[in-house]
Amino acid sequence: MKTVFRQTRSYKRSVQLLMVNQFTINLGFYMLMPYLAGHLSGTLGLAGWIVGLVLGVRNFSQQGMFLVGGTLADRLGCKPLIVAGCVLRTAGFAMLGLVDSLPALLAASAATGLAGALFNPAVRAYLAADAGERRVEAFALFNVYYQAGILLGPLVGMVLTGVDFRVTCLVSAGIFAVLSIVQIRGLPARRAGDSGGTETEAAGKRRESVLSQWRGVVANRPFLLFSGAMIGFYVLQFQVYLALPMEIRRLGGDGNSGTAAVALLFAVSGLSTILFQTRVTTWCRARMEPGRALTLGLLVMGAAFTPLLAGTAVPVPAGGAALWLLAAVPPTLAALLLALGTMIAYPFEMDTIVRLSGDRLVATHYGLFNTICGVGITLGNLLIGAALDAARAAGVSALPWTALLVLGLACSGALYGLHRTGRLARSVPRARPRPATA
Repeated sequence: MKTVFRQTRSYKRSVQLLMVNQFTINLGFYMLMPYLAGHLSGTLGLAGWIVGLVLGVRNFSQQGMFLVGGTLADRLGCKPLIVAGCVLRTAGFAMLGLVDSLPALLAASAATGLAGALFNPAVRAYLAADAGERRVEAFALFNVYYQAGILLGPLVGMVLTGVDFRVTCLVSAGIFAVLSIVQIRGLPARRAGDSGGTETEAAGKRRESVLSQWRGVVANRPFLLFSGAMIGFYVLQFQVYLALPMEIRRLGGDGNSGTAAVALLFAVSGLSTILFQTRVTTWCRARMEPGRALTLGLLVMGAAFTPLLAGTAVPVPAGGAALWLLAAVPPTLAALLLALGTMIAYPFEMDTIVRLSGDRLVATHYGLFNTICGVGITLGNLLIGAALDAARAAGVSALPWTALLVLGLACSGALYGLHRTGRLARSVPRARPRPATA
């Protein structure tokens, strides 16, 4: 951790603040969200479909508005969007703890999702601009802070929720309120649309209509192909929260042993990133081009499901330590390999988006990328969930792991093809005619 702090201090103040900002955002978010469903169904006694609706509204409002959030960041500046997102999440999380009517819960859930759509593209665009030539290393550090928040948040939330879920909501809202003040006072303002260009270029971006900007982004074919190939990255990564815990519960049950195995899964995933992310990035940066690093990362993530495939060939023990080991070890190895693949690919993924944007409308590109991948995650998880059900019903336990392995190989091959054909190289923005003057 001393190395992480030393590397963080080597960046300018704005980059340091953005990293602490992301840690705090994830701390406040993950200390609340894992326990929200239990509060809605238990404390408030809401039906399952209503709980799903409230949670779905949050996800839809975030994924559906990423493009809008990125566009606003490019037009108005990153700082106002970061602050607005933190303020909106303050209000949304406070409401989740204080209201119990369905309309109010839906409004609060939508507010928390919209908040993420506002500040996520803005934070990444700001970080990419201020990190300059060191942005690959900066995004590696960013992922360390990101994962640290995910790791610590549920632990803090568990303690607070043990007192009262409303306390969790209010503490989380307080964290975002303090974060809002810190951003207002400490984060330097950037020109609207500034991604390293001149004042004249930034003004030109603001004069251009939103629809014209969107058409330009959608016409960026290498960027769209890259976004489509990276859907697999996020589908595979999400299985730490979906397929792997379900497999542990299937074999290990819902008792204390199953809970311990799931906790081990998350601990391995988060701690490995915190400890090794910067070293992995340094190693990859010294030995391979970004396209090769992305290809390798997806290849490792696909291979992460081979321990689970191997586990399906082992007879299921009747019980005892052998059963717990079968339930815990293959998913934990899979989580470790998924974390390694993410460590390899993530910093280069963020850097590639900036390069494919040609340093123009960076936040808008991040927003559209998040929207494409968000839709892909939703569809991918539906298919993986169906595969898990079909495997259980038919007694073919290898089916979902084979599908995930194939997905990783296919996306790795797609990225390799984009790299070999030069489509992951820097995009040169096409010249546009100047607007007529009176």
